[in-house]
Amino acid sequence: MRPENQSSVSQFLLLGLPIPPGQKGVFFTLFLGMYLTTVLGNLLIILLIRLDSRLHTPMYFFLSHLAFSDLSLSSVTVPKMALNMQTQQQSISYVGCISQLYFFILFASLDNFLLAVMAYDRYVAICHPLHYTTIMREGLCVLLVAGSWILSCVHDLLHTLLLVRLSFGEDNIISHFFCDLAALLKLSCSDIFLNELVLFTEGGMIFFLPFGVILGSYIRIGNIILRVPSTKRLFKAFSTCGSHLSVVSLYYGTAAGVYFFSSSWGSKDIIASVMYTVVTPMLNPFIYSLRNRDIKQALEMCMNRFNFLKWQSINPLVAVRSTGK
Repeated sequence: MRPENQSSVSQFLLLGLPIPPGQKGVFFTLFLGMYLTTVLGNLLIILLIRLDSRLHTPMYFFLSHLAFSDLSLSSVTVPKMALNMQTQQQSISYVGCISQLYFFILFASLDNFLLAVMAYDRYVAICHPLHYTTIMREGLCVLLVAGSWILSCVHDLLHTLLLVRLSFGEDNIISHFFCDLAALLKLSCSDIFLNELVLFTEGGMIFFLPFGVILGSYIRIGNIILRVPSTKRLFKAFSTCGSHLSVVSLYYGTAAGVYFFSSSWGSKDIIASVMYTVVTPMLNPFIYSLRNRDIKQALEMCMNRFNFLKWQSINPLVAVRSTGK
């Protein structure tokens, strides 16, 4: 970190969401509820996958990492946004802003890669079902997840290091509810040509390459299904890929709307940012649990086990007698 950066600006001001002052309490309650739902929902997905041996498959291995990434992505931005609403304290330190940006890019990129890995997994499951266990072996699954983490860290570190070399002047107002890279670049009084060049080249590759993998996987899946169309195959493909397609549509639709189809940071862009930082991580557990029979069965098993343990604690003597019989 360069010394002039520390002397030129010590903190930023986050304007937050365009909410009327009289309604901030309502929105604080709303976002707090959405965040708690995100935390509980994604933790439940991770817990179910860990406890139920039937879910120890590549698909759910990737899903558990996606749930952790969604949980972390929401935790980077929502608590600070909710705190600012409640306390009317909009400032964030320079170090805090850079840290928030670092982890936001990390988990947003990780989501991107994991969605591509899950699309490849669905392609192998539908197009090569007889060789699925051979192709998607444990070593490859670990390698794909580790590669996603490594690429996300490299991508994240590159943009963060390029940002901290910049200087910031007296204008320290960020027209957003978190420290976004594009918003910070607009505040810099340094030459940002290199930052923008890397953002549109390397950042574009990081965005479009996984999207290309997803698109290519589903094109191949569609070709396989349409060769011998049948209601049974269509239903199987939909049940296998429906949840993933829903999550991909939410993630890429809102992210593309923010970073590639908007000319300035307006209220529409902020709303789109809320979609992929708050709403999408909250909806993902519901999308997978409502459409997935295995998750439902695992949840029922855990609920039955919990009720049985609760009954044992309330009726210890009856439990001992029934066990003795």
